[in-house]
Amino acid sequence: MTDKILGPGSTLGIVGGGQLGRMIALAAADYGLKAHVYAPDADSPAFDVAARTTCAAYDDAEALAAFARSVDVVTYEFENIPHATADILARHAALHPNARALSTTQDRLSEKEFINGLGIPTAPFRAVDTPDDLDRAIEVIGLPAVLKTRRFGYDGKGQRMLRERAEGDRNALFAEFGGAPLILEGFVPFEREVSVVGARGRDGSFAAYDLCENEHRDHILALTRVPAPGVAPETGRIALEIARRIADALDYVGVLAVEMFLVREDGAERLVVNEIAPRVHNSGHWTSEGALTSQFAQHVRAVCGWPLGDPGRVGGLPVEMRNLIGAQADDWHALLAEPGAHLHLYGKGEARPGRKMGHVTRLGPVPAGS
Repeated sequence: MTDKILGPGSTLGIVGGGQLGRMIALAAADYGLKAHVYAPDADSPAFDVAARTTCAAYDDAEALAAFARSVDVVTYEFENIPHATADILARHAALHPNARALSTTQDRLSEKEFINGLGIPTAPFRAVDTPDDLDRAIEVIGLPAVLKTRRFGYDGKGQRMLRERAEGDRNALFAEFGGAPLILEGFVPFEREVSVVGARGRDGSFAAYDLCENEHRDHILALTRVPAPGVAPETGRIALEIARRIADALDYVGVLAVEMFLVREDGAERLVVNEIAPRVHNSGHWTSEGALTSQFAQHVRAVCGWPLGDPGRVGGLPVEMRNLIGAQADDWHALLAEPGAHLHLYGKGEARPGRKMGHVTRLGPVPAGS
């Protein structure tokens, strides 16, 4: 479909009804746009704030086509959209980010091959389709290493650390993953995990937020600090350039995040790309209060064909974003009473362990224990 620059009153289609879709819809409303959210679950958090909703399966071709025809542009909040779904959407509406970004990032093998093809380092990796492949991959990569599914992994799901060659029966290991195609990645002895959240417009313009430092607990993002403390300015510049090169190579439109490991060798800092997220990202949630343009507003601007906003931090202040996971969301009353704490709750029903229920953002120096 041919792109057109959208104006206020246009309809933004959002595939996926989670918290990311919810926050994109809220940002769209601030610009006078209507949001039409497509998701299979009737209790999707994004449905609560959308002008229009479609509750249907992601493989319902008739519902997808009707949805795409009803909107002016389609975007998505998660990357595991089936190829056939993206194809149907793109036949009836402009789709941003594009189908190439989806196909490249949905498969860890193709993603790493793409990144390496740009001359950007990743962990060493090998495709693993059989138990014999695993033995050969270990010979080349060594241990420790991480065995992962090539598709559909997030928040630590679909992966297992291998530390010793004799660890586990190979056939049993494959059975754990249900016969899915796998990839073995060498373990990166990182000092910290960092990410760049940036946006690319339809005109090729690029705007990136400052480098973030991320702390994970049980494979789930717990805390983001911006700017990443103690990182050399040149390392931050290189990280932003890596994100720009990736976005340009994908002819990307919208917000993306590039997750990286920071490695220190002989006192020097080095970056290793872990993965690309072709969407707004949890490590960018701090931008809602901490940046002059939030990642959600920036994404809306990009997919609508508008000028990108200023990604600078408000007042140049440091920012901290802490996820509220499971029962942590029960502290909402105390957080509302805390001066300077900006609370976001996602409208989810059950606070299950490991479930992201909301987040809190703080600008400036953060009191100990907050």
